[in-house]
Amino acid sequence: MNTSKQNRRPTLAIALAIAGVLAVGTVANADLLGSVVKGGIIGILIKQFARPINDGINKITGDAGAPTLESTKVVPIVSVGQGGYVGAAQVSGPKKQIDQVQAVGMLEGSISGNQFRLKALVPITTDKPGKGGLNRVKGVGVSAIIDIRV
Repeated sequence: MNTSKQNRRPTLAIALAIAGVLAVGTVANADLLGSVVKGGIIGILIKQFARPINDGINKITGDAGAPTLESTKVVPIVSVGQGGYVGAAQVSGPKKQIDQVQAVGMLEGSISGNQFRLKALVPITTDKPGKGGLNRVKGVGVSAIIDIRV
């Protein structure tokens, strides 16, 4: 009986140590956790409200005398290489190509010693782009950017 208690003590100590490391890691990564939660909320909002947002943008541009003559769709903007949702965009183009667009990939860089910060927005066929490259949907452009307050 004594040996079973001795066997449990190291297991309990290991479990408590792991829990402590996870707790400290969670506190240290609170900003990261907050970003993940915000990204998830943005993803849900975009999927749920894509049609009314799209209709609203088309009304705004139509009322301003600049109607969109092609098909349009609202999709998430994803940060390429990091995989997080960062907002939404309306894309426009021929219906066949618009149907292929699942997201807009955002690529970031700079030139002239960081004097100019660059963001390229590329309509792509997935909302989970990897670092290996993008499958761009040709003939489609970004017609609007949607900011979401979370």
